[in-house]
Amino acid sequence: MPTYKAPLRDMRFLMNEVLDYPAHYARLANGAEATPEMVEAILEAAARWCEEVLAPLNLPGDQEGCHFNAGKVSTPAGFREAYRQFVDGGWQGLSFPVEYGGQGLPTSLSVFKAEMMGAANWSFSMYPGLSLGCINTLLRYASEAQRSQYLPALVSGEWTGTMCLTEPQCGTDLAQIRTQAEPQPDGSYRITGTKMFISAGDHDLAENIVHIVLARLPDAPAGTRGISLFVVPKFLVDADGSAGQRNAVSCGSIEHKMGIRASATAVLNFDAAVGHLIFEPNKGLEAMFTFMNTARIGIALQGIAHAEASFQGALSYARDRRSMRALSGKKEPDSIADALIWHPDVRRMLLTQKAIAEGGRAMIYAAAQTADLMFNAVLEDDRVAQAQYDNMLGFYTPILKGFLTEMGLEAANLGMQVFGGHGYIHEHGMEQIARDARIATLYEGTTGIQALDLLGRKVLIGSRGKCVRDFTRIMLRFAGPQLAARGSGGRMARSMTRHAIEWNLLTLRIMWRAAKDRDLVGSTSVDYLMYSGYVMMGHFWALQADQARQRLRSGQGAESADFYRAKIQTAEFYFDRLLPRADAHRTSALAPTRSLMQMDNGNFAFP
Repeated sequence: MPTYKAPLRDMRFLMNEVLDYPAHYARLANGAEATPEMVEAILEAAARWCEEVLAPLNLPGDQEGCHFNAGKVSTPAGFREAYRQFVDGGWQGLSFPVEYGGQGLPTSLSVFKAEMMGAANWSFSMYPGLSLGCINTLLRYASEAQRSQYLPALVSGEWTGTMCLTEPQCGTDLAQIRTQAEPQPDGSYRITGTKMFISAGDHDLAENIVHIVLARLPDAPAGTRGISLFVVPKFLVDADGSAGQRNAVSCGSIEHKMGIRASATAVLNFDAAVGHLIFEPNKGLEAMFTFMNTARIGIALQGIAHAEASFQGALSYARDRRSMRALSGKKEPDSIADALIWHPDVRRMLLTQKAIAEGGRAMIYAAAQTADLMFNAVLEDDRVAQAQYDNMLGFYTPILKGFLTEMGLEAANLGMQVFGGHGYIHEHGMEQIARDARIATLYEGTTGIQALDLLGRKVLIGSRGKCVRDFTRIMLRFAGPQLAARGSGGRMARSMTRHAIEWNLLTLRIMWRAAKDRDLVGSTSVDYLMYSGYVMMGHFWALQADQARQRLRSGQGAESADFYRAKIQTAEFYFDRLLPRADAHRTSALAPTRSLMQMDNGNFAFP
């Protein structure tokens, strides 16, 4: 049975030493309660619950899966009891407003909790995880009456939420949505249509499920401009706020999936179900992006969660499993063979996993600070600051979602490889991690969609390259004072300086060429995203290594000297072995589209 141990030492290092979360929280309007003592208590409690309750349910939950019978969905054994503990612990409301029953703490605290939940049991974490975007959408766009009606039960976790976008004939292309919303004399709407691939669309964990649904009004214009957003509960809400009569929403089936088998992915049928409009007519997609961006950052966490879980399993196995002798001579002469961890190629795989997990964690924790600042600007009604941080987060989001899920999948596959044939066997848990990780590059927008969003919407159209210039300015400001330094610190600083300049030049070259070649953005976008991800992760590894060097030089935390040395060594591995991949992506990004587009469609295959 695989085990999970929350990486609290690494989390504390990032929070307290690299990103200075205590000072960050002190500046926030809602950060007064987030004292170091309170944060530590939350981390410890979340870690204990994830290790002792969620992790033991992961493997058997995958083996059992969800059950569908006569329109009803039931979750695997132990999930209902675990979810009741989640609700009783107040975990859902950690970062939501006190007026709706939440604890009002900064958003980033929910990110730390979500990472541990995801690494321990991703399938379980999806049930409350989908509710977060539902809550955020209602908070931002719903009327006060709607917020009062739905948010208390959602914030407590007594109810869960979903987002219903995809239909059988369309996934990413939402212009093809056919679900209809017929207005009624009482101001409500009757929603009719079928939605599919709805994560946590039906289950037995909560007494009600609140669906956020995209649909068209009868007079709506064609395309995405004619999409509106509706709230449609599984059970209608009575005057006292409780779940009442069953709405005309039914689960037609659940999907039989490659992974995340303990998470119910449903086909939902809306048969003139009662719904209410959120926000303005025909502006549903604008409101839905609040939900989608929340979900995309959550999916970025999946990449890190699976990298961490796979690394922990692979490291334990590599220390215990003995096979052959090390090339440089016997390392364990009293044993029949040396442990796998002595072999250079196994170390390559383990260090790649470690670099991905810890580098990605730093990227997400830094983005979480930006999310805190954006919400703080909302609380202080500072619209200029809100727009600034929203733009920053919009730049981070496709990189985090696209790059980190691809890297998380690589880490999961490497975990299987370390185990060899045993990695292919269910009982060790490694093949489950790989199967679970595979979906992360697909849902909430494939890697290709994230890449188009980054290069097309955020870089070229949205900011004309300003978002890249802003981030590389941060890189250069950090690297500049260290350029002349000897040792790995100076080498990292010089590498980051070079990549910062190249990132801007690459952006300019693509911008210039895209004006003449309309296929260029589509052909180069994934390479551009991966280049951006490797360079951004390099910056955060340089930050971590610098902080570790400072701690070692000062003698602070002598008991953590091994931890700091490992940070520096992992950073050196990243710069030597992983960051060079960025150069290959840059070369591919600048390749002409001719080799992609010259072949006639009929020439791809010859029967």
